[in-house]
Amino acid sequence: MRVAITGATGYVGLGIVQKLLRRDHEVRALVRRPERAGALRDFGVQLVAGTLADSAALRSLVEEVDAVVHLVGIIVEKGRQSFESVHVAGTGAVVEAARQAGVSLMLHMSALGARGDADATAYHRTKWQAEEVVRASGQPHAIFRPSLVAGPGNPPLQMMRDMIRFSPVVPVIGDGRYEMQPIWLGDVAEAFALALERPDLRGSFDLGGPERLSYHRMLDHLESALGVRRRRIPVPVGVARFAAAAGAIMPNLAPITSDQLQMLLEGSTTTDNAIALRFGISARTFAEVAKEICAPYAARPATAS
Repeated sequence: MRVAITGATGYVGLGIVQKLLRRDHEVRALVRRPERAGALRDFGVQLVAGTLADSAALRSLVEEVDAVVHLVGIIVEKGRQSFESVHVAGTGAVVEAARQAGVSLMLHMSALGARGDADATAYHRTKWQAEEVVRASGQPHAIFRPSLVAGPGNPPLQMMRDMIRFSPVVPVIGDGRYEMQPIWLGDVAEAFALALERPDLRGSFDLGGPERLSYHRMLDHLESALGVRRRRIPVPVGVARFAAAAGAIMPNLAPITSDQLQMLLEGSTTTDNAIALRFGISARTFAEVAKEICAPYAARPATAS
């Protein structure tokens, strides 16, 4: 199958591209700077230079393809890249280009927790609005809402790992009981590949790992994988909110934004997990993935001289 993909240079995108190539799909990717996408070119991916705002590039991207995989998203607004422009307008541009080209299938990456509620973060609201754009198109589609996508290269997990590696104490916001359902990148990529290949996999799908884990339990698994134990220091939620709000004015001051803090405290779990029920995937546990994330830095027993 000939597949066009946006967001191919990102952490999730690279994993999906590699999965599709291994299953003998042809892949064409939209990239801002082809000279910086050598890894994709080495994989045999056809590159199209441009952005979501470039209608000519989008036409070239989707010309004579069978499916579009749309992954582009941002977690923090920066400059002209707003949630509205990237998630909503960008998705609309891709959907329209695909519609005009007669593309038969749209696979779209959303996020667990996406909703249109007034109390939702701007990230989640615009992710929901992008889903609505896809649904309103009338095109056959599959929308994926993953929890935290876990694996080497995931920035939040790298931050947690390095905090454990380098600091004698680890700060934990609030009580640390908020839960996530981390899902291995390889399982997410497998779900995308299956949706390309199976016409019965259409609609919207929550994707989560096999376990709901508190923040403390995730730290436990990372510590175990590194072979260390660290003291944990609770950070009151009010203090974290103040720091996050200050970071909105002075971005180098706070490690997370107010929206990111809200999403952390809300958690990211699902009672309607499609990974096994609909896709038949036996998902890896976070403990297994944590070992892979930490393997280059794990303590090793000393060898006899």
